[in-house]
Amino acid sequence: MGIVKNLFGWLFDSKAPNVSTLWRSEWSDFLNDNVVFYRNLPEKDKDEFHRRVLLFWQTTAIEAGPMEVTDEDRLLVAASAIIPVWSFPNWYYFNLKSVFLMRQAFNADLEFNQPDSRITGMVGVGVLSGKLVLSKPHLHLGFVNSQDKHNVGIHEFVHLIDMADGDCDGFPERLKEFSHSIPWFELVRKKVEEIEANQSNIRAYGATNRAEFFAVASEYFFERPDLLFKKHPELFDALQMIYQQDTRAIAEDLRPKRNAPCLCGSGKKYKRCCMPAS
Repeated sequence: MGIVKNLFGWLFDSKAPNVSTLWRSEWSDFLNDNVVFYRNLPEKDKDEFHRRVLLFWQTTAIEAGPMEVTDEDRLLVAASAIIPVWSFPNWYYFNLKSVFLMRQAFNADLEFNQPDSRITGMVGVGVLSGKLVLSKPHLHLGFVNSQDKHNVGIHEFVHLIDMADGDCDGFPERLKEFSHSIPWFELVRKKVEEIEANQSNIRAYGATNRAEFFAVASEYFFERPDLLFKKHPELFDALQMIYQQDTRAIAEDLRPKRNAPCLCGSGKKYKRCCMPAS
């Protein structure tokens, strides 16, 4: 219980750090190696990405209690925040003051190693308003594996975008005009029904409610846009309109190379296994 109390103390005492305003080349190298979205930006846009990372760091505390917060941690948190709102350069997460990294999955009481310690990300409400809690290993895993349609950092920042209009309802009114919400909700209803009928490759957690569907579908949009377009073209088009982004470059980057190991895990080269004959 003492650990939980100390953790809540750190969350409440969070303050934005005094970070360097000078970009380091090794940060670019890390992002280029680990963040597909960044890797596909033109060089001039990478400079803008750097500026927005530094701005995020200057306005948002990133802490981990007794654990060290590395530059890699801070870069991935910032990338998670920037990617969904990339086409909205003036976006500011006014509803976020601090991000706290946990050493593993946790429960609603921020406890580890309990039967219900399965949470990997959580946006704070009530007394924890303005706080975001992420499992540090799962944050990294979301970027290491860019094929699984799952990125907890992006997922939780999408919730913050959704909540920016004061209501976590699965529609980001601050990104799109409210008049578009009715057809969007009808599309969500149809897609949730498909999930519940086991007729969808959208993660089952998306059927929890409209807010979770929006976050899960957004992960899919930024991680596997090619597959989303193929399996759910109407949903792809709707998310493209909401985020005002063309993610086709990500799809091209993720396409397996002929001589690379096949993604199915067979151990064979892609050209000898699952590569289409065409």
